[in-house]
Amino acid sequence: MTQEKIPVYNEEYATLRDEMSNGFPADSLEVWDADSERMDRELKDPLRLKAGDSAPMFELPNAVGKRIALEDFLAEGPVIITFYRGVWCPYCNLALSTYQRILKQIKSYGANLFAISPQLPDHSLSTKEKNKLEFEVLSDSHNSVAKQYVQTFINSEASTSEALKLGVDFSSFNDGDIVELPVPAVYIVSQDGKIAFAKSAGADYRHRVEPAEILEALKALTTNK
Repeated sequence: MTQEKIPVYNEEYATLRDEMSNGFPADSLEVWDADSERMDRELKDPLRLKAGDSAPMFELPNAVGKRIALEDFLAEGPVIITFYRGVWCPYCNLALSTYQRILKQIKSYGANLFAISPQLPDHSLSTKEKNKLEFEVLSDSHNSVAKQYVQTFINSEASTSEALKLGVDFSSFNDGDIVELPVPAVYIVSQDGKIAFAKSAGADYRHRVEPAEILEALKALTTNK
């Protein structure tokens, strides 16, 4: 059987940046890059929970409003949780797309995958459709779950203003005036409710946890059972 190629986020990131250079004003990219670098300097420890900690249980609506409980899915196997910013974020869409492409391998380990953002369910549905996702995309409207797992941040006024010039209002995707966003991160929760893997590529949201790292951690978890 031919082994499926594992996508490499960093390789596809380089292509994305080329596309963004052609699609966005250079001044806008400079402002956003400076903001992401600022957050990386300020948030030195983006994870609130680490491997070995107990995972907070939660129940959140999915893209069609159905309540999804972490505990229910843990009865089936490990659960991967990835926190992302929103459907308006090209880096999030790229990361979720790469995770979709390893979903078959994730399932082969008996695991499930959740993607969580502060977006309302309608925008979670847009995320699923845009990226052809076959895993649960959940709405954490006030970051109540995210704040238990990761640090949250607010984009600089310059970054937000630059996006508004191009017709993107981050907060309009969320409930009310919520402007806080979760630091992108990936957790793997084992069936006993313990965190087996916890990683963020940093508060610089342009960078993400590689799909290969997720699969390696899943393999180690299931092999050691």
